[in-house]
Amino acid sequence: MAKVRKEDILNDPDFLKLVSQKNTISWILTVLELVLYFGFIALIAFNKPYLAQKLTSGSATTIGIPIAVGTIVLSWVFTGIYIFWLTMHQTIIGQTNPVAILFFVLFVISTLGITYWAAKRTRTTKDFYAAGRSITGFQNGLALAGDYMSAASFLGIAGLVSTRGYDGLIYSVGWLVGWPIIMFLISEPLRNLGKYTFSDVVAFRLKQRPIRAAAASGSLVVVLTYLIAQMVGAGTLIKLMFGLPFEFAIIITGSLMISYVLFGGMIATTWVQIIKAVLLLGGATLLVILTLGKFGFSYGELFGQAEKLYTAKFLEPGGLVTSPLDAFSLGLALMFGTAGLPHILMRFYTVPDAKQARKSVFVATGFIGYFYILTVTIGFGAAVLVGQKVIMGIDKGGNMAGPLLAEALGGNVFLGFLSAVAFATILAVVSGLTLAGASALSHDLFVGVFRRGVAAEKEEVKVAKIATVGLGIAAILLGILFKGQNVAFLVGLTFAIAASANFPALLMSIMWKKFTTNGAVTSIYTGLAVAVVLLILSPTVWVDIVHKEDKAKVEAQVKEIDTQAARKIEGLQKQIVMAPKLTQKQEAAKKNAEVRISALKAEADAKKKEANAHMPKAIFPLKNPGIFSMAAAFLIGILVSLLAPEKEAADKFAGEKLREYVGIGAE
Repeated sequence: MAKVRKEDILNDPDFLKLVSQKNTISWILTVLELVLYFGFIALIAFNKPYLAQKLTSGSATTIGIPIAVGTIVLSWVFTGIYIFWLTMHQTIIGQTNPVAILFFVLFVISTLGITYWAAKRTRTTKDFYAAGRSITGFQNGLALAGDYMSAASFLGIAGLVSTRGYDGLIYSVGWLVGWPIIMFLISEPLRNLGKYTFSDVVAFRLKQRPIRAAAASGSLVVVLTYLIAQMVGAGTLIKLMFGLPFEFAIIITGSLMISYVLFGGMIATTWVQIIKAVLLLGGATLLVILTLGKFGFSYGELFGQAEKLYTAKFLEPGGLVTSPLDAFSLGLALMFGTAGLPHILMRFYTVPDAKQARKSVFVATGFIGYFYILTVTIGFGAAVLVGQKVIMGIDKGGNMAGPLLAEALGGNVFLGFLSAVAFATILAVVSGLTLAGASALSHDLFVGVFRRGVAAEKEEVKVAKIATVGLGIAAILLGILFKGQNVAFLVGLTFAIAASANFPALLMSIMWKKFTTNGAVTSIYTGLAVAVVLLILSPTVWVDIVHKEDKAKVEAQVKEIDTQAARKIEGLQKQIVMAPKLTQKQEAAKKNAEVRISALKAEADAKKKEANAHMPKAIFPLKNPGIFSMAAAFLIGILVSLLAPEKEAADKFAGEKLREYVGIGAE
């Protein structure tokens, strides 16, 4: 009966019509989102003067600012349109800070209390991996926002805006626009086809063992690279804010992370992320209200003050994106990398059905978009009210812009609160990463590969908990090992791998009937290998890390040449007599000095050119390899699938579509 029923549904004209309509609106909105975002990138890359134009005469606000904010808002609106359409057809689908320490201790006590409560409710694999699928769409949306809004978002974007102005908006927009893509292409298939990890979806109609081994490899590399970046960030942040030693901060972070996941599983991790999201959004909102209060709640006044202090160029696209190709490559990695992050994708299994999964993305996109608009305001506010000199005096990267603004406006108490929230932000993110890594090791490798899909629930949970401890210890040791290292490239690598290894295989397994096991495996490994190799050969690693000393030597030489030339020029300028009327001798001396100054400048330029000739050159010119690694993953996956067809996988495609759209058989 069940077989007949499925065939009847698959052949029903109304069902086929609705499936066609759903696919159409998904792709229309996906294309609109791509056009919206890459239109924004194209304006930055090719038409900076247009973005630099004033919105109205006499206003400091440039056209580029509402365009960036509009891109964020429209991305959220697109997810709302999708939700509305599906609802209409839903029948088918620094220093030691005692205040900061107090707030942090309160957060830790409350979250450990939640972990104790969650431990009593975590009995099965479904509880451990997916919170018993008991999380509502709104709760999961908040948790997704908490999982995604990292310290890099809160501190990094605000810092980038405070030091680079408009350029900071590139990242705030880039990190948001991946969410509509998740809504339109990923969220429902993921929830209906999978169980605990995204490899469940890729392997749904393909051979289990090779797919799970490849997918677990991609997931673990993403998790470890992101974990290292977060742990080093935690150590640096806590050292600056709480005055604690770096190693001690890493051990505290790792120990709490292990505790949340080991005892409370996904239930505890979810509520830690929800609490963190509420605190972060509340704190950032209050900071923005206090900031705007200083400017009569007028963004025009805020931007006007910024323009007076740092010139109009501060409100225009600058040198952060110098190459259009690099800009598009970065944009691809940010947009599609989000749709390939295992700790984000895993959250869709915590809700009871596809409807709640859609709601999750809508809520998450709204909160994340709102948060990024807040961080931009915080960045401009810090630049005006605190000043770049003070911000960069504390941290050259500008990462303390937000906390410094909080101290300036709310005193030590508000600074303490935001410091604790920043640490809570890291804890929430690393907890989600650890659980995703443990799931890849236990569910994909241990059960799917070594046990061929057959294992007792208790045994699987036991392995997951052992993996949690192992990952936690590894994260602590790697965090300490990378102390003082530039780990910013690891975040870029994380998104490049997620966009290249995970996303292409996931998308093709859902959308393309002819996709095969060999196509999926080669696509994953190709994306992983190309992303890693090209990033190593890029300026980010090859120049800034591998040849760091050579680069520093050349930069020191150039700086010394500039210093010596400036000193000589200053001496000659003092010799020039400035008077309404000069004697013949004075006129000759002035001309002689001017000639010598020009000669010194030319000589300095020649010496700098000679010194820069010894600057290490990257083998691969782009800073982010996303455009090439993604293309390679898609191309190899398509070619291998076409060259070696897999009839069994193609025959299962209709059944996969039925479960994807209707949810029959979904867990």
